[in-house]
Amino acid sequence: MDRAAPGRYARPMTTPPALSLDLRGLLCPLPVLRLAKALRGPPEGAMVEMQATDRASWIDVPHFCTQSGHRLVSAREVAGVLIYTVARGPDRPDPDS
Repeated sequence: MDRAAPGRYARPMTTPPALSLDLRGLLCPLPVLRLAKALRGPPEGAMVEMQATDRASWIDVPHFCTQSGHRLVSAREVAGVLIYTVARGPDRPDPDS
């Protein structure tokens, strides 16, 4: 059974992901930390798909995207697996420098 995330995150993906992460079985905060690391490499606009089973990621991934400048393109659940597609945002200046 497919279950799309509420609201604006239930859009179909038109660009294939540059990277796919299988993070099933990892618990908070590891899925978001691994997603953050994966988003450091590709160019702005590149899509990263992430699969997770940690229910906390349903809240954590949208918040991470908002805080870090990335765009959550879609979030859905298929057979108990949460699948996110995130577009890499622009580089942000380091606030510590």
